Amino acid sequence: MHHGGGGGAIRVLNVAEKPSVAKSVAEILSRPSGGMRSREGRSRYNRVFEFGYSIGGRACHMLVTSVTGHLMELEFDDRFRRWHSCDPADLFHAPVRKSVPQDKQDIKRTLEEEARNCQWLVLWLDCDREGENIAYEVIDICSGANSRLNIWRARFSALIDREIHEAVQHLDRPNKLFADAVDARQEIDLRIGASFTRFQTMLLRDAFVLDDTGDERNMILSYGPCQFPTLGFIVERFWEIQAHEPEEFWTINCSHTSDEGTASFGWIRGHLFDYSSAVVIYEMCVEEPMATVQNVRNQEKLKYPPYPLSTIELQKRASRYFRMSSEHTMKVAEELYQAGFISYPRTETDNFSPNTDLHSIVQEQTAHPVWGTYAQRLLDPEARLWRNPSNGGHDDKAHPPIHPTKFSAGETNWSDNHKKLYELVVRHFLACCSQPAVGAETTVEIDIAGEQFNASGRVVLSKNYLDVYRFDSWGGTLLPTYTIGQQFIPTTLTLDSGVTRPPPLLAEADLLSCMDKAGIGTDATMHDHIKKLLDRCYATKDANTRFSPTNLGEALVMGYDEMGYELWKPYLRSMMEADMKSVSIGTKSKAEVLENCLQQMKACFLDARANKVKLFDAMGAFFARSSRPINETQNSIEAVRPCAACNESEMVLKRRPTGEFMVGCRGFPQCRNVVWLPGSLSEASVTDQVCPTCAPGPVYKIQFKFRRRDIPPSFDVDHLGCIGGCDDILKELTEISRFGSHNQTATPARNQSQNPSGARQGAPRQDLHTDFRPARQFTNGHTPVVNPQGFRSTHTGSSGNASDSGQVQCTSCGEPCILRTANTEANRGRKFYKCQDPACGFFAWEDDVQNSVPRGRGRGGRSGSRQASASAGRRGGSQARGRRGRGRNADGMMFVAATGEPVHGSCFVCGDPTHFANACPSRGR
Repeated sequence: MHHGGGGGAIRVLNVAEKPSVAKSVAEILSRPSGGMRSREGRSRYNRVFEFGYSIGGRACHMLVTSVTGHLMELEFDDRFRRWHSCDPADLFHAPVRKSVPQDKQDIKRTLEEEARNCQWLVLWLDCDREGENIAYEVIDICSGANSRLNIWRARFSALIDREIHEAVQHLDRPNKLFADAVDARQEIDLRIGASFTRFQTMLLRDAFVLDDTGDERNMILSYGPCQFPTLGFIVERFWEIQAHEPEEFWTINCSHTSDEGTASFGWIRGHLFDYSSAVVIYEMCVEEPMATVQNVRNQEKLKYPPYPLSTIELQKRASRYFRMSSEHTMKVAEELYQAGFISYPRTETDNFSPNTDLHSIVQEQTAHPVWGTYAQRLLDPEARLWRNPSNGGHDDKAHPPIHPTKFSAGETNWSDNHKKLYELVVRHFLACCSQPAVGAETTVEIDIAGEQFNASGRVVLSKNYLDVYRFDSWGGTLLPTYTIGQQFIPTTLTLDSGVTRPPPLLAEADLLSCMDKAGIGTDATMHDHIKKLLDRCYATKDANTRFSPTNLGEALVMGYDEMGYELWKPYLRSMMEADMKSVSIGTKSKAEVLENCLQQMKACFLDARANKVKLFDAMGAFFARSSRPINETQNSIEAVRPCAACNESEMVLKRRPTGEFMVGCRGFPQCRNVVWLPGSLSEASVTDQVCPTCAPGPVYKIQFKFRRRDIPPSFDVDHLGCIGGCDDILKELTEISRFGSHNQTATPARNQSQNPSGARQGAPRQDLHTDFRPARQFTNGHTPVVNPQGFRSTHTGSSGNASDSGQVQCTSCGEPCILRTANTEANRGRKFYKCQDPACGFFAWEDDVQNSVPRGRGRGGRSGSRQASASAGRRGGSQARGRRGRGRNADGMMFVAATGEPVHGSCFVCGDPTHFANACPSRGR
């Protein structure tokens, strides 16, 4: 390590991963010289320790502080962060950024202030991939404040004097490849998890009754690339149990008792499922019961101690021996590590380096009142108990196996679980350094009427490691003495029956083994994936640590399984983990792994969405359908502003199946308040920016994207606008934009009171277009017309069938009409419109509707507006009286432009201004 020249003490900023680690490092390094001072940083939880020290013979002024885990978070840009702001498929390529969240800004400021006055930066983060990634987050912050920093990495595995002093005297450089591997995993997990989670939650949560407590609106149906394969193991075992068909079998057992004891012989065949065959063989044995000893084998057997302790083995054994969850095991182990009693508990390594001083570690345990005597025997050469630990074949190149680093007979502040876990680590380490147990095993084979039986017995000759490793047992029954050719009559000879049993539910230790073998997660994250399943109510765990899937967990796996995809299988994630390892060793680049993985998973996502009916069917097998409106369960929605009509719900941005955008009340159908957006929009998404002008608020601005061909070249296709009425640019774009053929209405809530004439007293119109003046001819050649109730018709006479646009409205109740064909003798085949409500009297012939447009020019030279008018009587007719009068035309209709002003015109047949052509008495003459 080159320290650089120059005189004077070097100011060294040391950064640890946690405040407790920073304090331990500072205490250890300052102990020889003394004089450590402590002061507060910007964050009161992350203090700064100062003291003098010498690195490689060079005087240093050491400053030691800390972060609290990851300093930065990876997140989507603001435009994509809100759940309903975009198509979930867009999240596979949406921009992401890594930044310091608000709650860690004080830590960032501390690092920046201290780094400005330092020459060196020494990183004391955990020595694994995750720690290396945090190290580069610290580097990014500190280098931004001082680009001249000389950056070093301290590598250690235990918070003990020997390790810490050795680490600081042998500083290394940080490993960018490790950090890149974590960056790749974080981005992959973020994109896959966010896209599938939004898809599942928005699709299913409101469509089904998932929670009897009524709190399902807050449920998150999350998907994780590690979480779901872990759930898959649980569901697969559960299905295996459900599919099990009990089957009866029969077996022959015999025993022989002598002066030396009793031997139980088992049938070599094991068992038969055919009762008749079993009875025939049994009767043969009963008729000729003489047993002849055919073989006696005596051999020495060894039971080897376990490999050195890795993280996954620690979790499995703590679960098996103490019924401790993997999550709690890691929490307790982390506390023991930070207190300096065990080495770093997150390691895949299960073999010790030849340079490790194992005897010194054993020596520290000789004073223990329970296993101290065994530790002394282990160090005694005459006892010949010592054996170098076996090599488990795994080495993460970062940390040694978990082992004790400091003696303790039990601290006063330790819980029972702290004591148990410390005992397990110590006993496991002592066992690793011990000789295997030695036993003598005897196997006796006999013949009865041509059928073979055998019995085995074992006696332990030397327990060795079993003396200290109380968690293992190794024993057996001691057989009487038999010789080859010896004959005897069995004491008992029975035909017994039994029933095949299904495998048990997966225990936590078994689940961890499945994840480990499949390469799901890392040793440091497996417990998090298991906890997530329990938190999301996808699985439950009983007192014996065995897992069962919930209905929700099983339904989700079943849905994906029915699609034919293996998103719940471990293969995809296993390949991802292999790719992460390739990045960490430099055989693949981060960009290459990201591109390949995300391309593959996006294809899976699009296929899954196209086959979402499978998810619906699977969920429907377990849950009742919700009564919530279908438009909320199937459309992407995002709140824009409070609804001024009902004052109860929010106005939300929605996209219709036809592609048009609208802002409608979430309380539909009780509240029908709606703002129709221009048909020239290709994209629209709500942002986090609030309009400072419009009220009642907050009114969130919308990011619009217009189709270039539908707007003048002087306007940008991208526009950040407000629908509250303050946006002049949006008004102009809306005036000249093409309008789709909507039924552009602001329908009041149902059951609202009506005035005496039958007109509804609805909320004021929220239609964006009617607020803009002046109204001009629109680019698609038709001018919207609004009736007195606020319903707009935009269909044109060029359509052969007015029902194509579905815009004919009932003049009584305002509901869309349905098209029917007459079957009377006089009008057979003629089409007409009628209201959907049987009690309503609305009626209109289709050809009357199509011919109801004034052909002449209105006042000011404007083209006359086309109006779908019809008689109010059930049987119809051009002479029907107007129902509302008060200055309206003969059909009770008032023509209104987009500005809300009356449109004046006259009958193009006779020129009479009191009626239009559809009601003209001279028509047809």
